Amino acid sequence: MTWVPSETARVRRLNDQPIVEAGSVPGYGAVFNAGLLHHAERYHLFARGVREGYRRNDGPGPRFLDYVSDVLVFTSRDGRDYEFAYVLAEAGHAGVHCYEDPRVQRVGDALGEHIVMTYTNLPAPESGAPWRIGAHRLAWDGERFHLDTSSGCLLGPEGIENKDAIVFALADGRVALIHRIHPDMQLAIFDDLEHLWAADASYWDAYLAELDTHTILRPSPGALGIGAGAPPVVTEEGLLLFFHERRSDGIYTMNLALLDAHTGHLKSRLNNPVLEPELEWERSGDVDNVVFVQGAHRDGDEVYLTYGAADRVVGAAIARLDHLLDALRAA
Repeated sequence: MTWVPSETARVRRLNDQPIVEAGSVPGYGAVFNAGLLHHAERYHLFARGVREGYRRNDGPGPRFLDYVSDVLVFTSRDGRDYEFAYVLAEAGHAGVHCYEDPRVQRVGDALGEHIVMTYTNLPAPESGAPWRIGAHRLAWDGERFHLDTSSGCLLGPEGIENKDAIVFALADGRVALIHRIHPDMQLAIFDDLEHLWAADASYWDAYLAELDTHTILRPSPGALGIGAGAPPVVTEEGLLLFFHERRSDGIYTMNLALLDAHTGHLKSRLNNPVLEPELEWERSGDVDNVVFVQGAHRDGDEVYLTYGAADRVVGAAIARLDHLLDALRAA
């Protein structure tokens, strides 16, 4: 039976099937947690693709063994029918052991517009190092995106687990980084993108010393953690931030807040999720009961969203901008 969304839902799935299925690319199993960029009249989906051959770990340690993921690009004209295009970034190259959860965003500063991919840089297990935020700039050649290998860097303080990063411009031209040092979400501000790239230990030591003052969102009472999802959507009333929250029962949901466009600080937040796992492919997979938003594109009065489901596939949804803003005004 076809699933039919409620007409009053704040976020509605495009249909009852994923837009990208696991096993849809030769050599890969799970394909999920995809960033998004609308460019040159196409939707470009930047998905985490796990190479075939991984298996569950029955002993202590990580959930899976031989688990290595690359960044795969899919394209679509309508946001519904996607085709695999190419592998953008392979683990083991450009100084990255494993790419996880890529977000792609346009970032404008005084030096122009840049396309930036942030991701979780997963180190080799034997290194004992924490996961950190990786970042590369992307270049467009008229046909496809390329990784600028010379631009790769690690963002944030050394030696601390840090992930779920998005980069965006504030209304005054400064550049902001939202990231997650467990269990909260923090905001760091920079003069421009070069300042972010070059921030050294002196910047981050001072930042960590006042981490509470940089925290903009905390988990709901009883929840286990939160993290940024998609790069913010610009509206006349502020920046829409779609983010994920892991509830006390382990379920990952899609949530929404409104940020001030000049400061990046919180203006309002919805108390309840805008989307949670309901369909079979959202409730059952490599990690059950997960919807994990990573892509958002505003098209007039609608917002188009992409999300990972059950760490296995990619789903898509849409929302009316006025419905979202009305709900945030009332929050």
